[in-house]
Amino acid sequence: MKPIMKTSAFLKTRLLLPVKVAAATKLALASLVAVASLAATAHAAAPGITGGAGTTATFNLTAQPAFLNQPDGHSIYSWGYGCRIAPAGFKPTMPNQNCPTMQVPGPTLIVTEGQTVVINLTNNLPLSAGNTSILFPGFHVGAGLTAGSSVNGLMAAEALPGGTVTYTLTGGTPGTHSYFSGSNGDLQVEMGLYGAIIVLPSAPPAACSSTSATGGQHFDNRQVQLAHGEADFRLSTAAFDHDRTCYDREYLFQFSEMDDNIHAKALAQVNAIAAKGTCTTATAPGCKLAVPTEPYHPNYFMINGRSMPDDMDPNYYLPYPHQPYNGNPHLHPGEQVLLRIIGQGRWQHPFHEHANHVRILARDGNLIQSPTYAEDLAGPALFTTTTTPGQTMDGIFYYTGRGLNWDMYGHHPGSSDPSASLPCVADANGYYTHTSGAPYTAINYYEWCQDHNKPLEVAPNGDVGSGGPVTLPDAAILATGTWYSGSPYLGEDATTRAVGPNTLIPPSGTQGNPAGERGFAFMWHSHNEREITTNNVFPGGMMMMMLVDSREFVIDESE
Repeated sequence: MKPIMKTSAFLKTRLLLPVKVAAATKLALASLVAVASLAATAHAAAPGITGGAGTTATFNLTAQPAFLNQPDGHSIYSWGYGCRIAPAGFKPTMPNQNCPTMQVPGPTLIVTEGQTVVINLTNNLPLSAGNTSILFPGFHVGAGLTAGSSVNGLMAAEALPGGTVTYTLTGGTPGTHSYFSGSNGDLQVEMGLYGAIIVLPSAPPAACSSTSATGGQHFDNRQVQLAHGEADFRLSTAAFDHDRTCYDREYLFQFSEMDDNIHAKALAQVNAIAAKGTCTTATAPGCKLAVPTEPYHPNYFMINGRSMPDDMDPNYYLPYPHQPYNGNPHLHPGEQVLLRIIGQGRWQHPFHEHANHVRILARDGNLIQSPTYAEDLAGPALFTTTTTPGQTMDGIFYYTGRGLNWDMYGHHPGSSDPSASLPCVADANGYYTHTSGAPYTAINYYEWCQDHNKPLEVAPNGDVGSGGPVTLPDAAILATGTWYSGSPYLGEDATTRAVGPNTLIPPSGTQGNPAGERGFAFMWHSHNEREITTNNVFPGGMMMMMLVDSREFVIDESE
């Protein structure tokens, strides 16, 4: 059983002290630990840039150097793709959106199925880095070459130093795809030249439409969001041209690693060659980098270009001018969350999403369908989404609280709080939904009714041996730090509803949480222990907290 980690200055006091549980399930692990959001309530979504709404989408990119900020205080010399000129637009709309001339990962390119995609890449890397290019797995690529500006390379058309090459993409299927350098890839990809392309279906299935009651639960989930004033930050209503790929929320995760020794050697050679003053062309003797990329010992492990806890800060956050994308998923119970996952870099990364398995829809943009019944999907449910370098996955994650064996909304018929006796009428699947009479404004929408009216206080000390559903942490040991809500319930007022005469749970409002949020925190992290460190110091690396929020808390993904 993996403990929630200790609060420390390194974590910016965001996380929790360990808690002990008796149930050997992933759901029970973090559901006991009800926490508030991060200091600057940040959510991930899948932000990116668009190339226009017509039949052709055009992107003008550049490849150039900059420094990446790390949570240990280091800045790592890197290369990355960025926007040479302002993009046609951004999607979804968020505050402070920008596309710098260098970022890691590169700009997420958002296009629509059927569009012709034109990408003009200008090489602004140091002269000694030589040519650069982009590979687009899963697409048919045509290249436009200009004499003195671009040439055919071993794997792709390449832009000469200071030159530009044009790629025209056709084909490609909906879903999540990657792009990365095809020139001297062992160095250039390591230095940060990679990114994502998201292809949206041109005509999402009608059953997935959030404006049509035929959308079933997806229609209802959107109505609940609207009832609580939540905006829609999805890129589409479906991931593919298939009515089993509807979703309610989405997040993009790109996993990569860095060996800062390689980056330091690249910077030293770039500076030494430039200092000569005699290298006017990349082909001149002694004017080309010779950076060894083996042995390989990465010591920074990143999600969307950031390591924990930086990956939980907002998108487009000023302290990370070249790392604009975060990785902090939020959801409400019952929502179908689309995870777009890409393995960048050179290593596999076994990433574990606590609270549920991830049902895989597709790999590399290829929908996994039943060989017998095309209407059925056949992707596996994964305990860890192990990312192979260059491979992409699209999958569905959700959380309902089913099987906790206590009422996570804190309903308690004997309480003086009127909201403690809210109804829960089970639909055919056992949940409280619009089908069984739940209003869209219900804070316990999608509650698992079998656990209704079963607060932890039926056994005040909570111990399994005394009849409780789970063993609570010892109140004399547990540190109720800034980000511990003091309650194993969803919702700001849930503790008030649930409190009995002998409870050890602190009353609502006694902890220092942001107003309005009491959620369950589940750790999402790499199962390779080294990858949850930053420069070999724990905790860090590929780790984040996924937060399940009560319906009345508005998840604002514009932050």
